[in-house]
Amino acid sequence: MTQDDITSELVTLRDYWRYAISRFNAADLSYGHGTTTAGDDAAFLLLDSLDLPIDALDPFLDARLLPAERRLLATRIEARVTTRKPSSYLTGRAYIQGVRFHVDERVIVPRSHIGEILFSEYLGEQGSSFLPDPMAVESAVDICTGSGCLAVLAAKFFPNAEVDAVDLSADALEVAKLNVAEHDVAGQVSLHQGDLFAPLAGRTYDLIITNPPYVDHEALDGYPPEFRAEPAMAHDGGEDGLDLVRRILAEAADYLNPDGGMICEIGSGREILEDEFPHLDFVWLETAESQDAVFWISAEALGVA
Repeated sequence: MTQDDITSELVTLRDYWRYAISRFNAADLSYGHGTTTAGDDAAFLLLDSLDLPIDALDPFLDARLLPAERRLLATRIEARVTTRKPSSYLTGRAYIQGVRFHVDERVIVPRSHIGEILFSEYLGEQGSSFLPDPMAVESAVDICTGSGCLAVLAAKFFPNAEVDAVDLSADALEVAKLNVAEHDVAGQVSLHQGDLFAPLAGRTYDLIITNPPYVDHEALDGYPPEFRAEPAMAHDGGEDGLDLVRRILAEAADYLNPDGGMICEIGSGREILEDEFPHLDFVWLETAESQDAVFWISAEALGVA
């Protein structure tokens, strides 16, 4: 079918959703950038392209689309299949717990478990059993900030905090700058280019947040095109995936206040870390998709007096 055929015969959102699912399945696409199935990925691509709520497909399924909307959706469905880029790169947007962020190919598509943890811990009825009182946090840092999404969320959850955000990639920080401005937190969030804690000499924090690269080389070698479309530097964690995590653990104590702590996402390296650091009291945090991808560790456990 040509694009003219598609746009003349498909007229409702339901038509395009069905068509996208069929195309995605036939092309054997890969997912994992906020969606896990062809149906979910198609729904995200269509709804976000039309600037509709991404979690509200049903109310719009039988809405007839304007000619320009049909052309846009047909073009993006074709691009998803032929380029194998994540749908977020095609729409230019990604979401953490419903909060929208700008993304492009200078950064990985944000999908951190830490965002889920911040929302569940701080918006739950009981408050957090391990994270600090949000009103008491006066300083926080996001190491390996990428698109800046966790730094932005930190600014929102910790209204009294000055938040630093660090990344080695100047390109990533340009994207982070867009998100900081979009969320109106430039007065709280300062961006720094450098290697982990290097730009932060002499500073200490109540909270360190970090989602560093943690993919091992074997997994990198098996990446599908969707993941290869993202910056390799943002994934590469070394031979076993934990090179940067080890460095962060070695340095974190120098940058924490005595009552502070660190939340860190590491992927699947729990067993390796616990074998290497048996003296450290890691608290492993459960999320919807994992029981041991993220740990909390207090400043006290890291030896901060």
